Amino acid sequence: MSWLRALKATARAGLTVERPRLEPFVALRGAAGLALVVGVSLALFGPAVAVSSAFGAFQAAIATFQRSWRSRPTLALVSGATLAVSTFLGYLTGAHVLLFLLLLTVWTFLAGMAWSAGPTAGIIASSNVAIMLVTVTLPTSVAEAAGHAAVILAGGVVQAALVVLVPIRRWGAQRDALADALAAVADYSRRLRQDPLALFDPAPLMTARSAAAVSRRQARRRPAELHGARGLAERIRPVLASLADPAVGVPAEGPERDRVRELLAAAASVLDAAARAVRQGSPAAVPAEALAALRTPDTGAILSGPARRAAVRLAALLDDVVEAVTPDDRAEVGEVRERPTLLQLAPGALGRARGELRSASPVFRHAVRVAAAADLGYAIGAALPLGHGYWAPMTAVMAMRPDFSQTYSRSVARFCGTLVGVAVATGVVQGAHPGPWGSAALAVVCAFGMYLLMRTGYVAAQACVGAYVVFLLGTGGQEWTQTVPERVVLTLLGGVLAMVSYAVYPAWETPRLRTRLADWLAADGRYAACVAAHYARPACPAPEAVREALLGTREARVAWQDALERAAHEPVRHRGLSRTAAADAEHALGQFGRVAMLMEAHLPDRHTTALPVAESLAESLRRATERGARAIRERRVPEWGELRATVAHWDRESVPDPVLRNGARLLLEALDELSEALSDGEGRRDAGRRKGEGRKDAGQKDARPGPGAGPRSGSGGGAA
Repeated sequence: MSWLRALKATARAGLTVERPRLEPFVALRGAAGLALVVGVSLALFGPAVAVSSAFGAFQAAIATFQRSWRSRPTLALVSGATLAVSTFLGYLTGAHVLLFLLLLTVWTFLAGMAWSAGPTAGIIASSNVAIMLVTVTLPTSVAEAAGHAAVILAGGVVQAALVVLVPIRRWGAQRDALADALAAVADYSRRLRQDPLALFDPAPLMTARSAAAVSRRQARRRPAELHGARGLAERIRPVLASLADPAVGVPAEGPERDRVRELLAAAASVLDAAARAVRQGSPAAVPAEALAALRTPDTGAILSGPARRAAVRLAALLDDVVEAVTPDDRAEVGEVRERPTLLQLAPGALGRARGELRSASPVFRHAVRVAAAADLGYAIGAALPLGHGYWAPMTAVMAMRPDFSQTYSRSVARFCGTLVGVAVATGVVQGAHPGPWGSAALAVVCAFGMYLLMRTGYVAAQACVGAYVVFLLGTGGQEWTQTVPERVVLTLLGGVLAMVSYAVYPAWETPRLRTRLADWLAADGRYAACVAAHYARPACPAPEAVREALLGTREARVAWQDALERAAHEPVRHRGLSRTAAADAEHALGQFGRVAMLMEAHLPDRHTTALPVAESLAESLRRATERGARAIRERRVPEWGELRATVAHWDRESVPDPVLRNGARLLLEALDELSEALSDGEGRRDAGRRKGEGRKDAGQKDARPGPGAGPRSGSGGGAA
């Protein structure tokens, strides 16, 4: 993608307004907390303290809207506490330019590195730096600085207390995550009716798994319907695939296939009913025809072998799902995924941050960019005769993200949203001339709009933020003429700094696509090898390594998809992996993982006869995929000669299990498809290179003077 097309695409993305489900009561709770803090501070301490407290309460409420599974009061408290520390340090150094620049450099670099701990940590840290740049202009002494930091912390405490005292749709995020996972499996069941080889995106199951981790305190209060259904959905997915696949299930057409389609439709209806029950906290209303289709005795007469076993298991699992999502007073049973506390997470977060301290790391490059842009923006803002120079570094810090698309789209959206918000707020201030209390009330209204529209798009939220800051500074006695014109110019400057910094010191995802693809292949190979090895040792319990390998391949697949999405918007050539080759390779690896999942769905029980040939298959899979991953990283087409030789002489007598026999063949076919996709990509690239060289040679040939060309040929050839 060219730079012009990339800029157009990111600009459109930044200005896009979405229509998600609004949460007006949650937004009203955050605005009420802000109004309470501002009103009390304004009445008792005056406008300056009210402005500081407003920033603390405003940021704490924003933290509760982040996509995190940690409790909302904890997020509000952490936001308030870290913002108080940031602003206090800023207050202490604000009068000394060089010392403050040193603090700004260190603080913005650490805020950039905080992205290694996740988006929530990165957003909170970036917001702390941005607000610190504003609030350091307020106090005049250390005592006042401590007081302002205290009221900022108090704003976070108030927002946390309101979340506890006024709960709104408690466990709503966890309910939505589990319901989305069940609905995704239901949609997969429907697609299998038309396409027996359909692929499944595991992202909803991964999200539900993250949501299922709770603290010990939360585990005692979690609704019973949120426990157990996720694990059942995980187990249902491979059963559905094995029931539909002609290689291990039933023929592509005929009465058996019709029966399978009926079972798949019934399973989708049951899972949809379970999803609605989880989302609403009500009993599951399962359609009677779906239950009848699952419980009819005709299944045993029509289906046989692996298909019959899958149908029986599917009916049992769906019964368990309906029972699990029905609210009652049952005590929770089974293991609980415990979420570590923030203190327990600290060593791991520090370890990940140390691991990112390398020049090739996108997080490290982001930290360097944001620190440099903040310092340069602060210096330029201070040098310009506009006043309030902190708007430039604040805009750069808030707009910058570790990837290209978000940085550029947010820069455009922030400027456009700020322009609209400031223009509207300016008109209100000029026409109504509100005093401190009127300005505070208008600021609270703008904050409510920001909380309400936060997830509809960045441009809409920034329009509300722009008006909020104008009204809030008006509460402190600053006239609009002192803030609005320079804020528009400096906001544009900050956005330009953010965009230029990424162009100068980028962290492109496109050159790393082959590495991501290789990581996915290696993870898929480990998973398939673990599954195959169990066929050789059925007497042993199903190894935990199978589950860990499955989670590893899901994470690798999601990392590949995220990288591919980011690379699609980058103004960088594919460098050996075209879009067509990437799409074909993704399909091949998706089929490889699907076949491994089918083999897992039919793992033999402990009384089944061991198959020693499965051990050699597992070793061949492990070695072949590791070598294949290395070849992809080195821009070579992987070969599968050893694996092909392993399964070349398999037949019904040597490998009586049809799932293992057919599964090995399908795994090899998927790997051949992967090699074909990569070889086609290499072929297209080589053809393009040869074509370019041919044009170059032809141009040189045309430029050579021929017989009798005379002196005209040199100048004429050059002009042509």
